[in-house]
Amino acid sequence: MSKGYYTHTRVTDFGPYVTKIVLPLPAPVRAVCPESFSVYVRRLDERGELLLLPKSWMAVDDKEESRGYIPVKKAYPSDLSGEPMESGDCVALELAYGPLHQLASRISAPKGLNVFVNMRFTITQTGPLETSEGAVTGLVYDYPLGESCPCSKGWINDTSRTAEPLNYGYYLPQTVEPGPRPLIIWLHGAGEGGVDPSVAYMGNKVVALSSPKIQAYFGGAYVLAPQTPTFWMNDGSGEYGRTGKSMYSKALMDCIEDFVSRNENIDRDRIYIGGDSNGGFMTMRMFLDHPDYFAAAFPVCEALYDETITDEDIKGIKDKALWFTHAKNDPVVKPSETVEPTYKRLIAAGAKNVHFTYWDNIKDIHEGFKDQEGNPFEYIGHFAWIPLLNDDCTLDYDGRPVTIDGEPVTLLQWLSRQKK
Repeated sequence: MSKGYYTHTRVTDFGPYVTKIVLPLPAPVRAVCPESFSVYVRRLDERGELLLLPKSWMAVDDKEESRGYIPVKKAYPSDLSGEPMESGDCVALELAYGPLHQLASRISAPKGLNVFVNMRFTITQTGPLETSEGAVTGLVYDYPLGESCPCSKGWINDTSRTAEPLNYGYYLPQTVEPGPRPLIIWLHGAGEGGVDPSVAYMGNKVVALSSPKIQAYFGGAYVLAPQTPTFWMNDGSGEYGRTGKSMYSKALMDCIEDFVSRNENIDRDRIYIGGDSNGGFMTMRMFLDHPDYFAAAFPVCEALYDETITDEDIKGIKDKALWFTHAKNDPVVKPSETVEPTYKRLIAAGAKNVHFTYWDNIKDIHEGFKDQEGNPFEYIGHFAWIPLLNDDCTLDYDGRPVTIDGEPVTLLQWLSRQKK
């Protein structure tokens, strides 16, 4: 007789993964080993059909059926929430996940944009299990009972009440302290457009901005993650061009102002805007077009070609607060065409509060992801949002720490102290 299972999703540096499965047992157990269960998954589209997906992020045309076994890394008695117990009515299975274990990923891009996929697991008992009522054999779990994702707790999805509505996710500051609170706006990359705003803040680890650590920097902050139906760089042609224009400029500004006007506790002197890749492009576009609206900007691997930025544009933002993040080996958005010349023009114009963290490469230092040789996993150089969202950006273009009043600060600490 088949049974049901619960899944736990965590938003990691490489996106959301099912990292744990919880199996209710017929009787309490005190010990279990990873070899006692096998985990098989089929990843399905909205019609329930098996997905054919790219083998890697860069090899989009090399596809395979999205199904197979996921290694069980750890197993232990637990309660229904998956918390370890000396004796539990459930078993928790911790799964392998990350860049080399994409079958555990909750999202993929079958049509070019990331979407949440339907994951159907079959968990089969493959080894002995001693319970308080004797040995149990032959357990099979093959239908979902529920899913939890603590990382996204507090996030809500909505749509702007504007002429050209945009979907968005948002987070309200969880603080009882009186007084207005700042707003952090995050603009997603090209892969997170579409119709599900959850992808805008869970496709990458944007939920880090609502973590207790980052919220404490700001004394509690609103976070807004708008979503474009296509991609921010779309100038109306439907192509990734070099015009520096976006057909969503007015819709986005209307969305932001709609959100601010309906949340009267937002401090209009502390509205910050940032984003990655396509969202970095749109961060620059909005900052150039509305320099007096935002207190600071933090574009990441931004894709606004410097050739589209006029000297008058530079003059308009040179006295504003701005912190760039990019990697030298970015193969997608070449920094020599975007951030490098723009940064140098700003400094030459006399900018005093413009910074630039310039990574040699982007390596895993938080998740424990390894490559096939067992070394820390190196992401492609485009993924500069990973150190930003992990609050790792501390150095300026000259390799020295950025400081405020003589004290070194991270990018997000710096951001929290900016005010119009």
